Amino acid sequence: MSKFQPLSTAIKENLFSGSFVVFEGFTHLIPYAAAHETIRSGITDLTLARMTPDVIYDQMIGMGMVSKLIFSYAGNPGVGLLRRLRDAVENDWPRPLVIEEHSHAAIANSYEAGASNLPLAILRGYQGAGLKGINANIKSIECPFTGEILAAVPALRPDVAVIHAQKADSKGNVLVEGIIGVQKQAVLSARKAIVTVEEIVPELNTHPNACIIPSWAIASISIVPGGAHPSYTQGYYERDNSSYLEWDKISSDRDAFRVWMQKNVLEQGPEVFNQRVEHLRD
Repeated sequence: MSKFQPLSTAIKENLFSGSFVVFEGFTHLIPYAAAHETIRSGITDLTLARMTPDVIYDQMIGMGMVSKLIFSYAGNPGVGLLRRLRDAVENDWPRPLVIEEHSHAAIANSYEAGASNLPLAILRGYQGAGLKGINANIKSIECPFTGEILAAVPALRPDVAVIHAQKADSKGNVLVEGIIGVQKQAVLSARKAIVTVEEIVPELNTHPNACIIPSWAIASISIVPGGAHPSYTQGYYERDNSSYLEWDKISSDRDAFRVWMQKNVLEQGPEVFNQRVEHLRD
């Protein structure tokens, strides 16, 4: 059952060096505050997975806390490269990084398989693509009913899934609205889940087809208004496009990156996120 905790406590009790962790969000509801708290915690040797890793993974990789990345497409959305990721892959800076690249469909199906407690995901994919030649975790399997050759990939079963959402009720159930991506599947595939939310309400009072993650699937809930910035939270604040443009310049230089991280992450706390979205609120 979920516990309401300060974000620092939630990270300390659930994330450890060497863990397999996913910070999910698809352009929307990206859990930046939780990722920054993880950076401040000093844990290292993480294996990360994500469909479309963006700036928070660039920051974590640049801080030397990631040993392996499982992903499908990596980039600064709407801008271009993840420069800290590229530096790690090409130059082993600040440490070597193992990468395992997949398609979007494979990552989504891998989460679904993990959430269903299955060992693998089967899909039509990788036809004529080169990824199979460089990724040993992409296999072929023959359908026992039709003889069709299909792609098979391992299920994703992270130690911890971290997401951001609009609100939780007093019983610890969480409502996710808008572009959902694979947050639900990520939470259900993980052994533990941490959720940051904009607010706590007595009851969710939503429609029958809403995406509600039940309290039994969540270990910790932390109230962090603005916790998805510079991405957005539907119904609360808009995307901060200028931050993504600025990151391209900041991340292009190792020293500039370190200075920015010291000032804006290491010396800050979760409360700063509420201030950062004041001019973006709906």
